[in-house]
Amino acid sequence: MMLRALLACGLVAVAAGLGNTSRAGAEEEAGYASLFDGKTLAGWQGSTKGYLAENGELICLKHGGGKLYTEKEYGDFSFRFEFQLTPGANNGIGIRTPLRGDPAYAGMEVQVLDNTAPQYANLKPYQFHGSIYGVAAAERGHLKPVGEWNSQEIICQGKHVQVILNGVTILDVDLEKASTPKTLDGKHHPGLKREQGHIAFCGHGAKVKFRNIRIHERTAAAAE
Repeated sequence: MMLRALLACGLVAVAAGLGNTSRAGAEEEAGYASLFDGKTLAGWQGSTKGYLAENGELICLKHGGGKLYTEKEYGDFSFRFEFQLTPGANNGIGIRTPLRGDPAYAGMEVQVLDNTAPQYANLKPYQFHGSIYGVAAAERGHLKPVGEWNSQEIICQGKHVQVILNGVTILDVDLEKASTPKTLDGKHHPGLKREQGHIAFCGHGAKVKFRNIRIHERTAAAAE
């Protein structure tokens, strides 16, 4: 009986540990590589003073932020991360973006936003969380309460982009169709034609935490 009890307790502890700490490791075994070591900003460039690496978290500082870019460029990929918002938080994920110019136009910017904040009540649909800014509107209603951790995945495969938030696909768009005859905001978005570029965190004067940042580079053959 004592042995069975000990084994049961051990299994519970292992299961709890897997749920909290080994998820990223398991995904790395399936082809995901970590982009953040949890301690430093190694592998990143740009506004390094606007962000802090602490306790396994990449923190966009309220009085900092700016654009923090990967050193490497990516074309087709699955980018996964977790994030924690503060009230009224506004950030973004630049994808296929160059090092110069506004990622929302020179590349693409996937919104990271507290949709519940009163000051954002009258935004355009393409400005809410998960949307490709100015181009495609994401489905709302799937963010966890402010202060809780959310999981998100951004998948780019050619002209096809998906955003999956907490297990729900909130955006599934063909960039060619979304920009023909014009984009939702009616502006020029040359970045939609880019085939590769950097991934960037785009801090806009609010504290947001990120963790478990990882990527799986994909090819056309792998997607079939």
